[in-house]
Amino acid sequence: MSFAAALRRDLADCARKYALAEALPHCLSYGEAPIICFEPYHDNSRHGNFFPASYKAICADPAWQRRLAKVHTLGHRALPATDRGRWMELDSCTSSDALLMNIFCHPGALRDRKVCALLGVEPGLSPCFGYRARVPLTNGRFDRTEVDLLLGNLLVEAKLTESDFQSAPKRALQAYRDFDKVFDSSQFPQTGDNYLSYQLLRNVLAAFALQCSFCVLVDARRPDLVDAWYAVMRCVKPVELRTELRISTWQEVADSAPLGLRTFLAKKYGLGRERFEESFATA
Repeated sequence: MSFAAALRRDLADCARKYALAEALPHCLSYGEAPIICFEPYHDNSRHGNFFPASYKAICADPAWQRRLAKVHTLGHRALPATDRGRWMELDSCTSSDALLMNIFCHPGALRDRKVCALLGVEPGLSPCFGYRARVPLTNGRFDRTEVDLLLGNLLVEAKLTESDFQSAPKRALQAYRDFDKVFDSSQFPQTGDNYLSYQLLRNVLAAFALQCSFCVLVDARRPDLVDAWYAVMRCVKPVELRTELRISTWQEVADSAPLGLRTFLAKKYGLGRERFEESFATA
């Protein structure tokens, strides 16, 4: 079993137990390894995929609330019919966007100095999800690369059960103005025509162009994604830029989160030091 498949299994198991314990409306996807999807209450007072305080804050912010309306691309085939007419991406227990918003929309998370110190940002910042960075191209135009999260001067790419960081044709990367200035492409993980970890390469280019820091946020149960990130970091030429690149895990963030949120993350996602050690010991 791949690391991604094993993590999907663990997340589904935690989510199923959490849904039953809390009597939350949910369903299972079709297939041999079903995923749990949650529905909001009819009065929209709660959503099983979100910590209550985080969900309340999301619903109060129009920009954050729009993120909830991203349609699940496989919902009509992989999930039973719902009264809402369609499922949303952030209904899924494996959604990295939902986990990201559970944490950073929590009213106390970015006031907490532990979380902020872990990420190297100042307390009190307002998160921007789905930030469109302007990355310059050789033709004078810009690629509006979408970054999962902008926190002050920090760009964050968040991953959970995604299989990898995607690949792209080499010519697509060479169309970026700063590509040769930033990377030693001879050391890239690559195939004959493609560079691997395309999303990471674009985000590093965005950090360089915007003079930002960049952090990859992954699950500690995904050593394959950790290895992929270090393979990219080794190819970054400017020393100043390398010092602004980092990696953190959901487990580290969960251990630094406010108590109520930390308990939710441990129950629903299996995050936190004790839950991770238990999961690792029984793998």
